[in-house]
Amino acid sequence: MSQTKLGFLFLSILSTSLVGHTANVAVAFDDWPQWMGPKRDNIWRETGLIDKFPKDGPKIVWRTKITWGYSGPAVHNGKVYITDYLTNDNVKDANFGRAGFNGRERIICLDEATGKEIWKKEYDCPYSISYPSGPRCTPVVENGLVYSLGAEGNLLCLKADSGEVVWEKALKEVYGTKSALWGYSAHPLIDGEQLITLAGGEGSHVVSLNKKTGAELWRSSSSSEQGYAPPTIINAGGVRQLILCKPTAVTSIDPATGKEYWSVPYEASNGSIIMSPIQVGDYLYVAGYSKKSLLLKLNKEKPTVEEVWRDKARTAISPVNVQPIAIGNVIYGMDQGGALMAIEIPSGERLWETTDAVGGRLAGSETAFIVKEADRFWLFNEKGELVIAKFSPKGYEEIDRVKVIEPSNLAFGREVVWSMPAFANKRAYIRNDNEIICVDLKK
Repeated sequence: MSQTKLGFLFLSILSTSLVGHTANVAVAFDDWPQWMGPKRDNIWRETGLIDKFPKDGPKIVWRTKITWGYSGPAVHNGKVYITDYLTNDNVKDANFGRAGFNGRERIICLDEATGKEIWKKEYDCPYSISYPSGPRCTPVVENGLVYSLGAEGNLLCLKADSGEVVWEKALKEVYGTKSALWGYSAHPLIDGEQLITLAGGEGSHVVSLNKKTGAELWRSSSSSEQGYAPPTIINAGGVRQLILCKPTAVTSIDPATGKEYWSVPYEASNGSIIMSPIQVGDYLYVAGYSKKSLLLKLNKEKPTVEEVWRDKARTAISPVNVQPIAIGNVIYGMDQGGALMAIEIPSGERLWETTDAVGGRLAGSETAFIVKEADRFWLFNEKGELVIAKFSPKGYEEIDRVKVIEPSNLAFGREVVWSMPAFANKRAYIRNDNEIICVDLKK
């Protein structure tokens, strides 16, 4: 029985003695079945975690060899799912062109307790993208199926327990397009019976597929390139809105039909809005490369918006690799320049910034992935360090840090690891281009 199921069993047993009463009981264990966690919000809701790291560092429960990849792991029902790129070519190449590389993408399922391989699926996949070191998207696991989107648009649905292919689509072939400069990077979204993903092509910037069969349900919008921002659903104006950050506009559509609600022109340099849009009360924030930023006010009565401000280069956060997070009316995030910042919404005023999260160095595009847990934050930075810290509108307070894995890739002339961990079962699952490790963080 998985740890998650044991947690729910504990709740079920406890509830039998509390009939007629309401009890707020923390689940003993939780999974991380997709990018940004169970609710896609970068919040780790488990309890019983360490306050500081042990003197000799946290226990590494297991190590398993894998190869190239930027994708993070997904953890669900006693299994860990990770993707990588098997190649003899030198893909440790931070190029901005479309050089050709040959290799095979792989989807690998590991036993969560031991790290031993349960199954893997691999397929030929030549690359012609910048930063060609493997897949970008974290697998999505739901109801016995796992969905994987590769860097060149290979979308697969597999049985989670065996790896048997249920359906697959080569998005570039189906929709008559090519991959974006940095590859397919927008994590697909499950919404009811739909799997929503960026595809590309005329009239099919975003498509909805039946998650069980792969059959197309609707397609919507056109764009010069796919972009990189994951499709995101918000509630505003009395309806559910699917927000798309295209290279030329921020657009809202009906997630049930693909019909457009509104669109605001916005130029993303190099097509790179990478973050998911963030809703802060009645406001929606997006930002991208070259100090671009945009704040929209959401109409409370109907699905429309009005622009509040854009391109506050001196104050706003312009994230490149890391998803920011909003707590109250403050957004915390890593800026393109490399610093961790806090800004107030709706003013856009910068409250503070620090380079401490990445060890004080500042060369540009420094990366530290951010996850909130209780009243503190866990960061995993590009130097391979786990950091425990507290953020507030007043500043950054570091509690502890430890190095757990080696940087294995290259960016802007420095060694980095640019892969988002998973936090589940009181553990962190962290990868570089050589291995994936399981780190025990239980108190």
